[in-house]
Amino acid sequence: MFKQKLLAFTAALPLVLAVGASPAPSPAAGGPTPVEALRAGPEHAAAAALVYGVLSDSRYVYRAKPLDDAMSAEIHRRYLEALDPQKLFFTATDIARFDAWRLSHDDAIRQQSFDPAFEIYRTYLERLDERVAHARRLVAQPFDFTVDEEWRYDREEAPWASNAGELDEQWRKYVKNDALRLHLAGRAADDIRRTLDKRYAGMQERAHELRAEDVFEMFMNAYATSIDPHTSYLAPRSAEDFDMQMRLSLEGIGAILQRQDEFVVIRTIVPGGPAQLGGKLAVGDRVVAVGQGDSGAMTDVVGWRIDDVVALIRGRKGSTVRLDVLPAEAGVDASPTRVTIVRDKVKLEQQAAQKQVIDVGDRRIGVIELPTFYLDFEARRRGDRDARSATADVARLLRELREENVDGVVIDLRDNGGGSLLEAIELTGLFIDTGPVVQVVETGGRTTVSRDEVAGVAWDGPLAVLVNRSSASASEIFAAAIQDYGRGLIIGEPTFGKGTVQNLIDLDRFPSKGDAKMGKLKLTVAQFFRVDGGTTQHAGVVPDLAFPVTLDASEFGESTYDNALPATRIRPAPHANLGNLAALRPQLLSRHEERVVDDQEFQWWASDIATFRADRARKTVSLNEAVRRAERDRLEAERRARDDQRRALGIPVPSDLRRSDDGLNASERSVAQQAAEEEAAKKRPDPLLRESAAILADALDLLTGDQQLTAQVLPLTRQPTVWAE
Repeated sequence: MFKQKLLAFTAALPLVLAVGASPAPSPAAGGPTPVEALRAGPEHAAAAALVYGVLSDSRYVYRAKPLDDAMSAEIHRRYLEALDPQKLFFTATDIARFDAWRLSHDDAIRQQSFDPAFEIYRTYLERLDERVAHARRLVAQPFDFTVDEEWRYDREEAPWASNAGELDEQWRKYVKNDALRLHLAGRAADDIRRTLDKRYAGMQERAHELRAEDVFEMFMNAYATSIDPHTSYLAPRSAEDFDMQMRLSLEGIGAILQRQDEFVVIRTIVPGGPAQLGGKLAVGDRVVAVGQGDSGAMTDVVGWRIDDVVALIRGRKGSTVRLDVLPAEAGVDASPTRVTIVRDKVKLEQQAAQKQVIDVGDRRIGVIELPTFYLDFEARRRGDRDARSATADVARLLRELREENVDGVVIDLRDNGGGSLLEAIELTGLFIDTGPVVQVVETGGRTTVSRDEVAGVAWDGPLAVLVNRSSASASEIFAAAIQDYGRGLIIGEPTFGKGTVQNLIDLDRFPSKGDAKMGKLKLTVAQFFRVDGGTTQHAGVVPDLAFPVTLDASEFGESTYDNALPATRIRPAPHANLGNLAALRPQLLSRHEERVVDDQEFQWWASDIATFRADRARKTVSLNEAVRRAERDRLEAERRARDDQRRALGIPVPSDLRRSDDGLNASERSVAQQAAEEEAAKKRPDPLLRESAAILADALDLLTGDQQLTAQVLPLTRQPTVWAE
């Protein structure tokens, strides 16, 4: 049983909306859902019965909780928070009316009767319609930007508005802030009115596009997350997108789509995919119709939900799809161009491990950036030796770096939210010989030590691991093992603090009536511990050399969840001591502090972090034009001064296309412009990565020049044999 759990994952990954295999959309695809149609169906009742059956069974769940009145109250609170997190739609009167159902959601789930949940959502739509109507009336009126007042944009801790009049005042400031942003960006009054009217109408339209399955998924997630923060329900489409993300491959045309106004637009073209090889699609092209095969009818998709358009474009390798597209530069009344594409297997290489080499004086430091611990679960279950995985890709990159004669390697795990537990174990095995990697306390309390059993290593040289607050779960398993073995330096900031393991259960594997898909359930099945017996839960992995903290434990991380598992300890697992890197820390820290004083990019980054934290703590923004303009001008002056300093120092000036706030939301900007900005951002200086490479180079220099220090730091004089080619 535990081997199956090793094929589980330790964190949910961001879903990539890429075009691959999917069932066709429902006949009602595309348009808004009538409010009266928002009711649970038999497929939702069947899925709820399965979810309840699993979550109430202590054989499955690490910390099972009874579905009782206390749980019902939690579900109620989390559902309302999911619908209206900033308390901008419901009033205290609504909340009082909803209290009649506060203690009955447990009965509703057991009886598969979801009328209260759907009634709450229908009320939410009514309130949203009222708020949007009010906002659109406000847009038609002029604002006085000379008044000294503030908009509190973070209202999570605010009380519910006592009445509609109080909400009107909140929305007046909300809309005024949107208008002021556009005004400061130089927009004319008529343009501001058109932009905001369209924005709020779009907000209303998107809310009405949600269907019964979306509401059901939201409500069932209120139940799942009441068990613990990392348990969740994935509806069929969400589950499929998750699977594609984990295996980094799909069958389709190789494009990522984005909704913009009433169109679905080509957001990214995947390198090497059919869309790129055909050469007839471009970023920013708008899809207006989709046809199947060489002669199937063309379906108009203007105004459709993005996932419905994706479902039409998706299909199996070797099949044909036809797209009618309006080129990015064409007007909406232009004649569309028809593009025929044969679907194929597509690899999402932009999300895979990547390498580069940084020269630090005479030292060459290799860097491997790993965005996630990915694994093609299905291929692994089939016994496919070529199954795509993070470990296989990193092993290949390490071989290439050895051939490039690097002196050390930095594994960059910043913003890596986790992934496959098995990959965390196997990746650690690339850097240590056989031995324990992580201890897992399973459901029922049994402790299992997960080991690297493969003799030899892929890299036996100097190693550092770069982490930040968004490095979580599998990233923490890897970093903790490297630290506990003394195998490498951990650099950055304390990690997220997630010390639990989740398993993905396919609900379609349970017997059920009918052919409807049930989705999947991600549930916590174990808690992992370091080989030294400690835990990453809450505290995360504390780096050996720390950079300034971007977000602390009170703002982001496991410790911010009100129902996270507590931090505990267990007995350590015997393991080798490959190094005493603490002996290096004082000299490394001294060199680091001395160097960053003169590193202008590092100092700018630290200053930006301090400003960001101060702004985040304030949680309000002025609605006075003079105050906002002075702040904007100050930031622009600082930016220009920085660019002048860069030029004087011979440092390339970042080529970001949008340098100041344009007042627009992402969906209101040109898709091609957004893509260009993202590409430019990738080329920005990365002072943290460069400094991490310099720290590792310092360690090499110190050990090369001091035999006594080397004997103290590296008690084992012979490293394991590097894998044969």
